[in-house]
Amino acid sequence: MGRKRPALSDSEESTPLDLEDSLSPPPPASSKLRQALSGFAYNAPGPSTRSTAKRVKLEEPDEELTSPPPAGKLRTEPAEATPPKRKGVKKGSTPTARKPKPIQKELDVPHAAPPHWRETYDLIVDMRKNISAPVDTMGCASAMKNEENERSRRFGTLIALMLSSQTKDEVTTDAMNKLRSKIGELTVENVLATDDEVIQECICKVGFWRRKTGYIRQTAQKLKDEFESDVPQTVDELCSLPGVGPKMAYLTLQVAWNLNLGIGVDVHVHRITNRLGWHKPPTTTPEQTRLNLQSWLPKELHGAINPLLVGFGQVICQPVGPKCDSCVLSSRGLCPSAVKVKAKAKAKGTPTKAKTLKRSLTEVMKEEGDVLERIDPEDEVGTLAFVEDPPDLVGPAIKLEPPT
Repeated sequence: MGRKRPALSDSEESTPLDLEDSLSPPPPASSKLRQALSGFAYNAPGPSTRSTAKRVKLEEPDEELTSPPPAGKLRTEPAEATPPKRKGVKKGSTPTARKPKPIQKELDVPHAAPPHWRETYDLIVDMRKNISAPVDTMGCASAMKNEENERSRRFGTLIALMLSSQTKDEVTTDAMNKLRSKIGELTVENVLATDDEVIQECICKVGFWRRKTGYIRQTAQKLKDEFESDVPQTVDELCSLPGVGPKMAYLTLQVAWNLNLGIGVDVHVHRITNRLGWHKPPTTTPEQTRLNLQSWLPKELHGAINPLLVGFGQVICQPVGPKCDSCVLSSRGLCPSAVKVKAKAKAKGTPTKAKTLKRSLTEVMKEEGDVLERIDPEDEVGTLAFVEDPPDLVGPAIKLEPPT
């Protein structure tokens, strides 16, 4: 039989325990120790612990924080909100580009035909018979007229229209001749096989030649990928090409495909029809002008009105200093914007000086100053903004040297 273990004194209770004793449950703590440790104990939030609830509110808790997490699960930080997935886009696939907005074909409410428009139109036709304008010999209809290959003729017509934006007809014709001499026949394949430096050297005198170099290459690639290397036959498809707007699209269809689907409205058509008072109220963009004209002008005149008014605007009804004294419409009282001229005699054979009585040059320039059209299609393009046909107020386009 073993001996009975003697009782320990108070001083011996504080001595360290051996391994066997450490594995046994600890003795109960004294009342003073429990009272001291109670200040560090965790108190779960409840209806009576107002101070703890205030601390939780300062940390902006949600309903999940008011209750303890389930056993065996750790509380994690809330994940960042992820953007919603697009409908119709499969996981791992590349999202397709947003489709361009369809071009408006007609007005919901047609514009009324202006009074005496037919008489005015016929008088302009008579005046144009005696006028030789640059558009008659160097316009888009003349750029590829000698090309025998129909596909090349259509593609060259589109390229000529892209180059003509913000550029004189003489400069556009020179650039087209240089392109043909450098790369040969104007085909999609030849353009894609030509370096940008060669194209820039040919078109460096046209407006925005650097940007147009990119547009020409992107257009050629898209025609190859989506249209079998040929020019599309619809307005919406043409406007999906980089740098092509409604004016270019309608003119391309008329010249390249002989399709009369609408009116190509440039700055001359926009300016002259507003000067004639054909729009009530006056239009502020070429697109508004096109929709108004298409609603009342006979369809057989849709293709003829562009070269008619462009040549008339290049020679007589110019943006600044229109030659109203040489215009029959002024003497017939058919142009509400006509500038009346009064000759003031000078002494002994000195030349007379014309003085405008109705409006000043500043007013004319203000009228022509903001005729701009945004196209983009990509440049929606996102994209960046491209001016299709700004007013020619400062003379010929700036001539730039070829890139070195």
